[in-house]
Amino acid sequence: MLQLPKVIGHRGAAAYAPENTLESFREAKRRGATWVETDVKLTADGVPILMHDESLKRTTGLDRLVAQTPRAELPAIVPTFEEAIACWAGLGLGCNVEIKPCPGREEETAVAAVETIRRCWPASLPIPLLSSFKDPSLAAAHRAAPELPRALLIDAHGDTWEARARAVAAVGINTNGKRLTAPWAVDIKQAGFLLSVYTIDDPAVARTLVAMGADCVITDAPDVVLAALS
Repeated sequence: MLQLPKVIGHRGAAAYAPENTLESFREAKRRGATWVETDVKLTADGVPILMHDESLKRTTGLDRLVAQTPRAELPAIVPTFEEAIACWAGLGLGCNVEIKPCPGREEETAVAAVETIRRCWPASLPIPLLSSFKDPSLAAAHRAAPELPRALLIDAHGDTWEARARAVAAVGINTNGKRLTAPWAVDIKQAGFLLSVYTIDDPAVARTLVAMGADCVITDAPDVVLAALS
């Protein structure tokens, strides 16, 4: 059974360092995180990198789409997934790997992420959790690596959440903590799923969500939430 920590650093420690960078992961470690969360996308030449947006502009200043940019032309601050895994290995950090495909690359991104994990993931780290908002990505990950646990990302409650999660053999639900209701939290837990909430930086809100049944709080400020839950 997958064991998640109470707190996961969102994109590293995004409140303190540029998100999805090696420095952000080092900062998360310095601030007490034992796991981090990150986003994996593919470059134009099919290299898995860490990036949330479809465009590079917000985080790097380069006004180009990830899907149209080869790895060799990316800013140096953007790590490959392989480089990030090596960083986590050195820091002893587990990871919730969000498959964040550009449109039309849902299955391709999942397969590339899984192949990188199988090739590079060290035995010293806990098995990673794969998550995605995209059902086809999770389905492709399940086919390619059924041994890797999966979580369905859902922004808000809907009638189909459990059927969708079962269809991709998910072990967890990762949802927007600001929209989670107590009845839905009960339903998720009674259905046997792990429950993670994002992106919660307020200590009081974090405590309330854990009291509602959340197993894990994903946060930009892991030190703040860890202190609140200690």
